[in-house]
Amino acid sequence: MSQYFKIGKFVATHGLSGHLVLVHALGKKTDFKGLEAVFIENPKDNFLPYFIRSVVAKTESESFIQLEAADSKETARRFAPKEVWLAAADFEKYAAKESPISMLGFLLIDGATNLGEIVEVIEQPHQVLCAIMYKGNEALIPVHQDNLVKIDQKNKKVYVDVPEGLLEIYE
Repeated sequence: MSQYFKIGKFVATHGLSGHLVLVHALGKKTDFKGLEAVFIENPKDNFLPYFIRSVVAKTESESFIQLEAADSKETARRFAPKEVWLAAADFEKYAAKESPISMLGFLLIDGATNLGEIVEVIEQPHQVLCAIMYKGNEALIPVHQDNLVKIDQKNKKVYVDVPEGLLEIYE
């Protein structure tokens, strides 16, 4: 089974011809050149491809996308608000290496302890929260300048010093 990464969501329609506003966290302005499809989860853990007709990069975090399945404002409305996912290979191609979302799929390491794979990255004003599955529960681990030890891009690992007592609340 392919692995998918959530990059953002369709937040609104734009214009009359079925364009959607995609707000994403890829960390760079992108027109998704060469991307054939985005995925929408429906139902849980079942990702349906929606093929792209055109894309216009608007800002570092916003693009206008027209899907083949949406040729009017009315047909585009059914996609907003829906989360948008990319296949792992496409995610690697379009995510900026320095953006927090690029840590998706990395292992989170505290000292010598592998805490688990980062399944979601939540950007806050002064820190990033990395969601992992820890002992069967979702745990949110803060990553900021005070507790980040290093990021090993090559081996896909993020080394942190987890604040004392934080992991106990997730047991």
